[in-house]
Amino acid sequence: MPRFAANLSMMYTEHDFLDRFAAASADGFEAVEYLFPYDYGATDLRRRLDDHGLAQVLFNAPPGAWESGERGIAALPGREAEARSGIDRALEYAAALGCPRVHMMAGLVQPDATPTERAKHRDTYLANLAWAAERAAAVGVDVLIEPINGRDMPGYFLNRQAEAHAVVQEVGAANLKVQLDLYHCQIVEGDLTTTLRRDVPTGRVGHLQIAGVPDRHEPDEGELDVRHLFGIVDDLGFDGWIGCEYIPRAGTSEGLGWLNYRGESA
Repeated sequence: MPRFAANLSMMYTEHDFLDRFAAASADGFEAVEYLFPYDYGATDLRRRLDDHGLAQVLFNAPPGAWESGERGIAALPGREAEARSGIDRALEYAAALGCPRVHMMAGLVQPDATPTERAKHRDTYLANLAWAAERAAAVGVDVLIEPINGRDMPGYFLNRQAEAHAVVQEVGAANLKVQLDLYHCQIVEGDLTTTLRRDVPTGRVGHLQIAGVPDRHEPDEGELDVRHLFGIVDDLGFDGWIGCEYIPRAGTSEGLGWLNYRGESA
């Protein structure tokens, strides 16, 4: 049966952030993820996890100037020192929270970037990911990369599953993996069943995420057949987590009826 982690950056926003752990636990979640932990002390976050019997399964490395519109810096030439310092900070939090995965965001690229400029971005990305994976491997943490759709995040460097898997294979680190968000994948390329059946058995998919398409509400709203998709995930024996990275249409708890679909094949 698929295992689901509540994304506390998007879910339970009717509560203050530190109170969302209790709310998720009360609804039966056993794990959480969120964008960033850095506004809070690791000790405080760990206490919330322990008090409510929750596992921390994912968060992002520092993304650069998020409030100014940056969305990662791993593929930005000239920002290598900042990207690597950010990974060290993320790994400190991962150790304190017992979190086995950190997502390293690539960043935004100008739409008129030349092939030569894009190649330089890619070289920077590969070098930073190789460095991050080596640092993370020493403490038993996986580094993840995620293709993100250009409608929600115009200019994001990484958009397609094949691109992400090519990067992982080229770096060649066992702990560098793909974060497969079915919401982003459906918007960019679709064919989710084939994608899952093709990529999950490779061992290169380290985490899944889900949201309804096209409006990013509950997974059972819109064009995705979540009963079918969860059945495919189950049939493939995926033993990781599925992050619920969606924006509840109304109250979070009131919209959790979709969880009744888990584990059911079409």
